[in-house]
Order: sequence, then C-alpha cells, then structure tokens
Amino acid sequence: MSIWKTKPLSVLLNEASESEKGLKRTLSSGSLVALGVGAIIGAGLFSLTGIAAAEHAGPAVTLSFILAAIGCAFAGLCYAEFASMIPVAGSAYTYSYATMGEFMAWIIGWDLVLEYALGAATVGVSWSRYLLELLNKYNIHLPHNLICSPWETLKLSDGTIIEGGMINLPAVIIVSLLSLLLIRGTKESASINNFLVVLKVTVVIVFIVLGWGYIDTANYTPYIPKNTGVFGEFGWSGIAAGAGTVFFAFIGFDAVSTAAQEAKNPQKGMPIGILGSLVICTILYVLFAHVMTGLVPYYEFAGDAKPAATAFAKTGYTFLQTGLIVAILAGYTSVILVMLMGQSRVFYTMSKDGLLPSFFSEIHSKFRTPWKTNLFFLVFVSLFAGFVPVSDLGHMVSIGTLLAFVLVCIGVMVMRKKMPDAPRSFRTPLVPFVPIAGIVICLALMYSLPNESWVRLVIWMALGIAIYFTYGKKNSKLNNPRK
Repeated sequence: MSIWKTKPLSVLLNEASESEKGLKRTLSSGSLVALGVGAIIGAGLFSLTGIAAAEHAGPAVTLSFILAAIGCAFAGLCYAEFASMIPVAGSAYTYSYATMGEFMAWIIGWDLVLEYALGAATVGVSWSRYLLELLNKYNIHLPHNLICSPWETLKLSDGTIIEGGMINLPAVIIVSLLSLLLIRGTKESASINNFLVVLKVTVVIVFIVLGWGYIDTANYTPYIPKNTGVFGEFGWSGIAAGAGTVFFAFIGFDAVSTAAQEAKNPQKGMPIGILGSLVICTILYVLFAHVMTGLVPYYEFAGDAKPAATAFAKTGYTFLQTGLIVAILAGYTSVILVMLMGQSRVFYTMSKDGLLPSFFSEIHSKFRTPWKTNLFFLVFVSLFAGFVPVSDLGHMVSIGTLLAFVLVCIGVMVMRKKMPDAPRSFRTPLVPFVPIAGIVICLALMYSLPNESWVRLVIWMALGIAIYFTYGKKNSKLNNPRK
C-alpha cells in the first residue's frame, strides 16, 4: 500500500466515459466560459481595485492586473491541457492523482476547500453587506442581531456601528438557496448563472462606456507614482504588490475544470472555458481599472470598501447607483454559485475514490447531482458565513489557490515525462517554460502573503493529513481494490 501510487490514466478516462451512470453532461462551451466569468468577476473587481490603486500601484493598477493575469495564464494553460486529457470532475485533485500520487492528490483536494468553501463563505458575507446597502436606500432596516456575526464590528453607510450581532442571516440565506439550486440540477444552475453573468458584464461595460467620457486625464499623472522608499508602496515594486492584491480578482477560473464531467465536449470545451473566461475578464478588468482611476484620484480610494460606487458617482448618473449595487449582488451571487458547485464536485470525486465516505458521492435519482454533498456544504459554508468574520480568512483562500496552481504546473511536466504519447486535444505551449514560469510567479505571490496565512495553511493541512491517515488511506479504492 503506497501513498504515492498514481491513478492510471486509463481508469480516469473510463470514469469519464461512464457519465450516464453519474453526473449529467449538459454544459456547452459557452456555458463553461460563462461559468468561468461567473467565478472570476465579483468581489475582486468591485472592491480590491481601489485598494490596490490607493496602497500600491496608483493608476498603474492596470499593469498590476496584466501581471496577475500573466501568472494566471501560465497556470491556465496547464489546467487546459489536463482538463482536455482527463475530463473528470475534481480539478487539480484529479490531475495530481494521475501524476504525483494519492497523498499529493489528497493534499490538493483538502487544500481546495480553502479556495471554494471558504471563498463562497467570504463572498457570502460581502453579498450581505451590499444587500444591506440596497435595503437602506429604501429605508428597510433588518434587526441588528441578524445582520452581523458575534465577533465583528459592522459600520453601515449611514454611520451606524453594530458591535457584534447573533448571526449574519442574509449570508446564510444566500448560501442555502444556491446550495438547494445546485441540488435541483447543473443545467438549471448554469442557466441562472448565465443570466447573472450577462447582467454583471453588462453593468461593467456600462460603467466603462459611461465613465469614459468623464475621465480627467490629470488623474493619470504620474501614471506610476514614485516609490516611497518602502517595497510595495508605488513604483515598480508597487505594481508587483498590486498584482498580489488583485490576484484575488482572478480566483475562480480554475473552477471551470471541476465541471469537466458535465461538459458536452470536454476535450474542446475545457480549454475554451478556462482560457476564454480568463481573456474576457482580463480585458474587462484593465478597462474598468483605467476608467475608475481616471474618474477619481487614486489616493481617494484609501479605505474605501465600495470604490466602484465612489467612482461612478463622479459621472452624474446617480440614478444608476442602485443598478450598480444590484449588479454587484448579481456578480457575488454567481461567484458563490460556482464556488459551491466546484467544492461539491471535488468532494464527489474524492468520495468516488474512497478517500471520503460514500455519503459524498451519492447521486440524486432524479436530478443526477451529488445532493448530499451539496447539503453538507450548505451547512458547512453557512456556519462560516453566518458566525465567522471570514474576511480575515481571505488570504487563506488565495494561498490555497496558489498552491493548487503550483501543483498543476508541476503535474504537466511530470505527465509529459511519464506519458509523452498520451492523447492531448490541447497541448500547453513552450513546456517546460510555461509551467516553470507559472510555478515561479505563484510561489512569489504566496511569499508575499502575510505570515498568518501560512500558519493557518499549516494547521489546516495538518488536520487534513490526520484525516487521510486515519480514514482515506485505509479506504482508498486504488490502494484497497477489494473495497
């Protein structure tokens, strides 16, 4: 029994061919692109752009977006090769199982909980904050005990300060509703996600088009503010630090790969979904950041949690402010939806391999979805969203994602060495340069994260390793064929 035993490619492909017994293939290439855009455009664009501009890059935050996108593109190219080779649910977990063995697959599967589950909880809290802003515009005020977790202080736009409540009920409700929607079916979820994506992309484009005419070019001078003498505070190092900040805005494109087993034509659709969504979002991000820093001097975004609304107010289209908030709510909703879907598919695949209880891989007889997994994460994510100030865990989401990217880049090189003749409908170009570049950039961004995020990562991984050796290893179907 070896913890380094790899899962044969033939077995993975056989699992993919048995889709009629498992997950239902309903997603077109267009739906996969929308899935990626739905996961990417959200909290990052509407909140972190201002922070990166005010604290690190100034108007050159546009260059920060491009730098972050390049790092994601290297990893995305590696994801695309794997997704076309191994069209099975599970994302980086499945790829690691095929290249680096069971133990590394478990590590990355457990690590993905940080990205998807805690990511959904974090965005759920942000969704709740914008909902309160929308309700306040119509003088609707929810009881303070029901809009804030016990361990955080909430400041509303009207100046009201809430020192800890009982539960963040709006966050719990949105997580619960979307989890129930995912149980109903992937096709239905994708249809709603497509609508939400169209809505928020439309508003982003409206922001760019309407805002362009109000740009004050004086706000772009200097385009790259002089470094203050501290690394990361403006100058070229500030652009790099800004890239680390706005990297959060790109988290999610890899969620497309978790839906491989539900794609109609995964060999073609996976690369289109992953790279297409990344390209579309990068273009929108750069234009959005250019307009935003042209409307308002970058230093005015310091400490501003709603920079998009602040910038849009300069246009004079105040009647569209409510529409902007509604679009942001739609954006957050689709991010939560995709994160919850990605997490359930990873656990579904780990359960199918015996590393988790069979509970997680039970398929609903009518809807053909892993409904018990969805119910489990309904409770798990709701607890974080309702009772924990998960904004403090944002760096955990990022470090988990970066670790996944690193392992996928390593995996491509390993697979090229071990199985050079395996069919690949998409090949990562310039190997080993592209995967090595992806590894270097992702490790550099991990290094830039606070020490607390590394401590939390170590604690989380220690818990995961304990579960593997007490349950996963003993019940692994690969290492225990009789089971």
